[in-house]
Amino acid sequence: MTKAIKLLTALPHQQRESLMTLAREVHFPEDTRIFEAGGHADRFWVIRSGAVSLDQRLNEVQRTTVAGLGAGDLLGWSWLFPPYEWDFGAEAFSPVRAYEFDAAAVLRLCEADTALGLSLVRCVAEVLAHRLEMTRGQLMEQYAMRRGGVL
Repeated sequence: MTKAIKLLTALPHQQRESLMTLAREVHFPEDTRIFEAGGHADRFWVIRSGAVSLDQRLNEVQRTTVAGLGAGDLLGWSWLFPPYEWDFGAEAFSPVRAYEFDAAAVLRLCEADTALGLSLVRCVAEVLAHRLEMTRGQLMEQYAMRRGGVL
């Protein structure tokens, strides 16, 4: 099983410092919608404190939580992949403080510093792999419960 990584601590010191020159501190009050699925993904965040729930809309009124994120976690990866639209929605589950990064500025920095770009893409890929693995496990548990047994 992959382990959860924290983006900023996974980057080498020099690369982290370079990326942090683009950080902007932001706050989201509890119950704030941060973004909606299908919206334009032009930024990402690293959560400093608080909790964020990622959700998927089931219908016009219902949403289901697909993941919970906390301190150190990366919020948003859709800025890195076409068509640059959010796959999920995100809501502050509690008051949240985060570092916000403008995607265009980060991509320009990565073009200028290809080592940083490679490190950043690898870190995001590790985050995605871990979350995919966790989601697969949750789906298997739900399937087993519906079948009335254990896999």
